[in-house]
Amino acid sequence: MGAPLVNVRNHPTSTTLIASVGETPLLELTRIPAGLPETVRIFAKAEWFNPSGSVKDRPAAQILLKAMANGDLNDGRELLDSTSGNMGISYAMFAASMGRTVHLAIPSNASRERMIILKMLGAEITLTDPLEGSDGARVVAAEMAARNPERYFFADQYRNAENWRAHYETTGPEIASQTNLKVTHFIAGLGTSGTMMGTGRYLKERNKSVQLIAAQPDGPLHGLEGLKDMQSSPLPEIYDPSFHDEIRTCSTEAAYRMTRRLAQEEGLLVGVSSGAAASVALEVAHEIDEGLIVVVFPDSAYKYLDLSFWNQRP
Repeated sequence: MGAPLVNVRNHPTSTTLIASVGETPLLELTRIPAGLPETVRIFAKAEWFNPSGSVKDRPAAQILLKAMANGDLNDGRELLDSTSGNMGISYAMFAASMGRTVHLAIPSNASRERMIILKMLGAEITLTDPLEGSDGARVVAAEMAARNPERYFFADQYRNAENWRAHYETTGPEIASQTNLKVTHFIAGLGTSGTMMGTGRYLKERNKSVQLIAAQPDGPLHGLEGLKDMQSSPLPEIYDPSFHDEIRTCSTEAAYRMTRRLAQEEGLLVGVSSGAAASVALEVAHEIDEGLIVVVFPDSAYKYLDLSFWNQRP
């Protein structure tokens, strides 16, 4: 499995803030699955219970602690990475709690809420071409690190194995424990792919029959923040396309509809990537006679409330 894993919750250099990462609840969806057999149940891993409000707290904490342990941040070097928002917020929050700074390359069309949060947390920001998206931001970050290796440690979440290891060490064991290892289907969206690769590895090692289902947009032009169409994007180095059992797509419109339904029928205000994953989970649920489905909800809706789809009918 490579280098020894960093235990985020019990690491000797952990702050109280980092030690609070993980142990998020598993919430059963009760109204949206109406009409399904009682033997089919859907549970959401509520990742907005992490301290910064997203699943990205797990890999950000792991990457930071590993970099500190390896001496990558000695002599005043800054952690540098690209982000579309959530990962950057996680980095910035933990860095602020440690008296450190991070430098983030982020597309200039990132939401106003994200920019305000990052600035309030003291992150240094380099804005990148909005048309190039998160892939373009990654290129800019890599160029910055190459020009100033003494100043920056380029964490590169798309390549950094600590990304998936964070989920192997925390998300996977939590789901196994919360379901008594009775989970039959695990569903997560694909962005950097760390959640699927790490959690999926842990679950498969303990139950080879669990089905790993990846959710992604149905094309390169989409409105699903945080998710990638892997067919049209550069593949993250930590991603193994042959690892999951199945990949399913979700349209932007279907994700928006499900996000509104989750709010109005389940009382769960979540982001659109959660809506996409839930849409795939419901699709799977209608195809089986028995099963315990766990789907990852990466964040809440609070950074997406200005999107117009909220005003549409369910």
